[in-house]
Amino acid sequence: MLGFQQLQNILKGKVVQLVQPQPVLHLLTDSRKLSQPAGSVFFAIHGKYNDGHKYLPQLYAQGVRAFVVEQGEQVALQQLYPEASILQVPDSLKALQQLAAWHRAQFNIPVIGITGSNGKTIVKEWLSALLSADELVVKSPRSYNSQLGVPLSVWQLQPNHTLGIFEAGISQPGEMEQLQPIIQPTIGIFTNVGSAHDEGFASTAQKVAEKLKLFSGVELLFYCSDYALLQEAVQQQSIKAFTWSRKQTADLFINATTTAGHKTIVVYTYQGQKQRLAIPFTDEASIENALHCLAFLLWRCLPLSEIQDRLDRLHPVAMRLEMKEAINGCYLIDDTYNNDLAGLTIALDLQASQPQRGQHTLILSDVLETGLAEEELYLKVAELVQVHKVQRVIGIGRTISKYKHLFTNAAFYTSTPDFLKAFNPADYRNEVILVKGARVFEFEKIVQAFQQKVHGTVLEVNLDSLVHNLNYYRSKLAPGTKLMVMVKAFAYGSGSAEIANLLQFHRADYLAVAYVDEGVALRENGITLPIMVMNPSPDSFVKLRQYNLEPEIYSLEQLQAFVSMLEPHMKYKIHLKLDTGMHRLGFVVEDFELLFEILEQHPQVQVASTFSHLAGADEAVHNDFSQLQIASFTRMAAAIEERLTYKVIKHILNSAGIVRFPEHQLDMVRLGIGLYGVEATGSEQEALRPVSTLKTTVSQVKHIKQGETVGYSRKGIASTDRTTATIAIGYADGYDRRFSNGVGQVLINGQRCPLIGNVCMDMCMVDVTGVEVKAGDTAIIFGPQLTLVELAKNIGTIPYELLTNVSTRVKRVFYAE
Repeated sequence: MLGFQQLQNILKGKVVQLVQPQPVLHLLTDSRKLSQPAGSVFFAIHGKYNDGHKYLPQLYAQGVRAFVVEQGEQVALQQLYPEASILQVPDSLKALQQLAAWHRAQFNIPVIGITGSNGKTIVKEWLSALLSADELVVKSPRSYNSQLGVPLSVWQLQPNHTLGIFEAGISQPGEMEQLQPIIQPTIGIFTNVGSAHDEGFASTAQKVAEKLKLFSGVELLFYCSDYALLQEAVQQQSIKAFTWSRKQTADLFINATTTAGHKTIVVYTYQGQKQRLAIPFTDEASIENALHCLAFLLWRCLPLSEIQDRLDRLHPVAMRLEMKEAINGCYLIDDTYNNDLAGLTIALDLQASQPQRGQHTLILSDVLETGLAEEELYLKVAELVQVHKVQRVIGIGRTISKYKHLFTNAAFYTSTPDFLKAFNPADYRNEVILVKGARVFEFEKIVQAFQQKVHGTVLEVNLDSLVHNLNYYRSKLAPGTKLMVMVKAFAYGSGSAEIANLLQFHRADYLAVAYVDEGVALRENGITLPIMVMNPSPDSFVKLRQYNLEPEIYSLEQLQAFVSMLEPHMKYKIHLKLDTGMHRLGFVVEDFELLFEILEQHPQVQVASTFSHLAGADEAVHNDFSQLQIASFTRMAAAIEERLTYKVIKHILNSAGIVRFPEHQLDMVRLGIGLYGVEATGSEQEALRPVSTLKTTVSQVKHIKQGETVGYSRKGIASTDRTTATIAIGYADGYDRRFSNGVGQVLINGQRCPLIGNVCMDMCMVDVTGVEVKAGDTAIIFGPQLTLVELAKNIGTIPYELLTNVSTRVKRVFYAE
């Protein structure tokens, strides 16, 4: 077992303090994901948008007693953490990578390294499934392929494993040199050459050369030689290769691929013999990924019948964890594509990030192909369940059922049909249910039983992108500046409670809503952060007190109404809105004497903050006016604070202001539309990630003759013979009627298709002439390739309107990659 002293020898760091020998069992880089303090070593990493050193006090209080910190930290570590072992290193991330590289070097087993522009995760998952009959495989969990993800993946290597499969992704030069010693692949797979991360490299050729550095020591590299730049680079480096091609001589030549129903028939020539087999996919990306796997299986000398049998069992890989609304106020985390211990831990982490939603339930199948003895395996599962505070377990499978004595508050079924036969919706209410199962258990049937909304139109919310945007704005803040996040208007259409839970998990300081009812809903969903209500009405003041909500007060009349219902022995926090030029709501200087008089008469009222709103922060043309507003606010806020004789939080910057006026952050800033992926000034849009994708389905495809009309009022006229598709979205779903008659476009199978005719209440029609479309295909209304900014401009509005208009009848699906 690795000890802390040995850790110091490996990392060559400076031991600040060695209290007692510490076993190094768990590597921790995210303070929110602490599950087992004993044996955990926290690497405090300075990230692009965050600093792990901020969380040392919290982790120490939670029982962590081993830390790797950076040498620039000039704090009294020994006095602050007297019972901890502490190692100082120049760079914590590099130290983590160094430790993982040392760990990898302890194992003399085949390791497959995978890189490329696309398909890395799918090829990894498929190879793992294809080889699990012969090998005990350890692999990267999900898409852990980054500078941080790779060392955490490789740390999983244990003596019982016979094969490792790890993926590596890079976004700029110099990164692969850090990952190669960690993975040390003996076999390589280069999936393809595409445009992903082109912006980080001077040319595609440079990107290919950088990625090839992963394979500097491999015995064999698998790749498709039809990628000319890749072929040239491999030949220049004299890497021994196994190639496949559709165009030229190769170890594996693909003579033809033809679609047959839901399969693709592949005719190929290998070692002089022409053969054929079927791949259970028809899309080009899946075919390419499957051909990489075929090449590997042929090299392994598996019989053709065995290869076909294994390929038949492949399934599409779910690339993300989805959280969706379910029956009786429940939320469902859908992770039904595989089941291993690493994947279970990640899924339980997501469930744990929703702590306010009542009971947590885990529905779990037999955990397959781990290489562990059964009892050891389910002891580990039971430990994970306990440390993640799962209150109820439902086990499905003959093996897990044998170990029911390890779990409390649990029920067990031998098969999925047995569970569904006993399923009673009334047994599940206001809880977060994680459904995690191996493919053979067909847990998608369980997901269907729990689903609440089946409307074909869905708003997908990418939680990873939302966290990226949060951290991007947070990185702009000076130390100590607080962050208030706007979750009004159903969190700009994204879903208030779900987003608020995530913001609470990521330590926002304040939330803001428009109306009391929105704040009440958050409290009822377990949100404990301070919440400011921007438009409280006098008839809602009782609820403010009941639910510990803090009102914005913007006029003397409103303040008088508020203090008239106060109870004498209770404390109340309020936020004073000051009018500095927006002229919408707020106190002016002339109100101050009466304002102070009322506050002095009611000492139980505490002013939590003073704030104002910039009228034109998103446009440079208004910079002078914004500066006048800021100066006016500074004077007004100082006058109030002087009269109150205590410190008050001051804030004036919104999302645009954070970017345009960073020198005026004051005590707090307010983050709104920027969180949801729209940079209001337009100057830093590329730094944000789109959060929401609105999509629907094609209901029917029709062929229209020249001169025929489409839709209400016969507004859509076919100038020639056309093909149209009816899609399941309309103005009742929030799709604006101004998109009618060619103004709007949707994406179907990667092609932009203009609307034809008027938008109806529940559907609309698009011109798909020349596009391959069938009923059931997906139509994207907005998303990364069809942005809110572009769509808003087309109809003369702003992205806020399009987001907030998405109807609540549209199902929200929240997911993490």
